[in-house]
Amino acid sequence: MTVAGTYEVVTKTPMGDQKSTLTVNVSGDAFTGSNVGPMGSLDITDGKVDGQTISWSSKITTPMPMTLDCKATIDGDAISGTVKAGMFGSFPLNGSRVG
Repeated sequence: MTVAGTYEVVTKTPMGDQKSTLTVNVSGDAFTGSNVGPMGSLDITDGKVDGQTISWSSKITTPMPMTLDCKATIDGDAISGTVKAGMFGSFPLNGSRVG
């Protein structure tokens, strides 16, 4: 099964649960897409695909400028992983495929 698709995800952060829609468009061992939530749309940069595991970065400006480094594994329609937010540590990301 391909990792390409649309996923409804929740990242558990100190600011509460952050719900978003992650879009994964695969091309070979790379992917592009976005992660759209109430705080806006984050572009995927450096998207990589390794089997059922994806990794990517996104730049945020709110609540402060930083780069988020993300890694997740897709198992069927489930996605789980972590979001590393600089000096703030890592937070769990979980969700499921919706498209």
